[in-house]
Amino acid sequence: QILIVDDSRMIRRLVRSTVETNTDLQVCGEAENGEVAIVMVTKLKPDLVILDLIMPVMDGLEAARRISAIAPNTPMLMFTMQTSGQLLQDARAAGIREVLSKSDAGSNHLISSMRSLLN
Repeated sequence: QILIVDDSRMIRRLVRSTVETNTDLQVCGEAENGEVAIVMVTKLKPDLVILDLIMPVMDGLEAARRISAIAPNTPMLMFTMQTSGQLLQDARAAGIREVLSKSDAGSNHLISSMRSLLN
């Protein structure tokens, strides 16, 4: 069960389509910001959370910190346009296991990263 968190409806649909078309995994929900994501993690108990970095209300790093506190065994993957060494450090400190660039990661890279986090 995958939770997709991104403020762009288009990105959420693209990720959902990629997951549901190319894997046996299911998307259990979508959230448009980190605050909604926290509620959904508590309610849905996903096996993996895919987070964007820059979102209104609450960004992906703050959401990851809070998700780590309430669901410490839930792996998180950050899927974002922003990538840097500092972001990777901040993401790891927040409990995110992997950071993928939306511009660099093809669907195969996203799926292989998801599978490795779930195993």
